[in-house]
Amino acid sequence: MSTARTVATAGTATGTSGGALEAAQAALAAEHAAVYGYGVVGGRVGSARRSEATSAHAAHRARRDALARTVRDLGGTPAPAEAAYALPFPVPDPAAAVRLAAHLEDRVAGVYSDLVRAAEGPLRREAAGALREAAVRAVRWRGTGVAFPGLAERA
Repeated sequence: MSTARTVATAGTATGTSGGALEAAQAALAAEHAAVYGYGVVGGRVGSARRSEATSAHAAHRARRDALARTVRDLGGTPAPAEAAYALPFPVPDPAAAVRLAAHLEDRVAGVYSDLVRAAEGPLRREAAGALREAAVRAVRWRGTGVAFPGLAERA
């Protein structure tokens, strides 16, 4: 049995409490997966988009680190990254790397929409900003947008 979590499910909130801590932990897990996934994207994406992948990787690392602090501030222990994550599909070429990047951003947007709903005050504003950034990056990678970023997979 594999211990690797899938990039597609990392960051899925569990339980029904809907609390800010749980949503922040889910966002942290999604950011861990995004950092891993962008390592793959960066290795496969064409040279024309490599700087975009590098920038997104750095943005997700920064969000991950901020979320670890947030989880501690909320009284929790930040969930560590998994050793590896199963990719949702094979990434043999630049086109698949671009698809993976858009997929990662969609996943991150989804957990940030949960955090927006669960949080209040500055944390809610920060989560809304992260949701917006993920939605913009997804559009850049995909070339098209969705009507309600972060809610696409709930439709």
